[in-house]
Amino acid sequence: MRRAPAVVAASAAGFAGVLALHSGSRPSILSGSGPPATPVTSSPTATAPITGSVTPLTGAATTALGNSEQYGYGVLAVRVTVRGGHITNVSVANLQTAEQYSQLLAQQVIPVLRNEVLSAQSAHINAISGATYTSEAYAYSVQSALDRLGAK
Repeated sequence: MRRAPAVVAASAAGFAGVLALHSGSRPSILSGSGPPATPVTSSPTATAPITGSVTPLTGAATTALGNSEQYGYGVLAVRVTVRGGHITNVSVANLQTAEQYSQLLAQQVIPVLRNEVLSAQSAHINAISGATYTSEAYAYSVQSALDRLGAK
């Protein structure tokens, strides 16, 4: 039973397909992720209005919804809450995945990404190995929410 040539051919075809899906480029905001090899596109029309006040970053909490970020396996958007100049909460406002495996992967890595953002107090976080596209989409959405809030 020699399946090696078939496995190699299938792997090469799968890799070529992933590369074809991810054409274009966008700079990475993930630390330690190397050169921006994982492009992510943003859907500017998929944003929601900011809730709360944008001006004061001290005192009352302010919340903003980040851009819906389309990545190779779905779309996600996060909601960021800032109070007193500190990120106090990050939650997923929208998550749509292409298949069940991507959903399971996202459910495992999103709590880790949330902790990274809360620890770093910014969108400049470490990517999770095996979930680079999800990590980048999450970080881009966080950054767009922080931009709306006038934060870091």
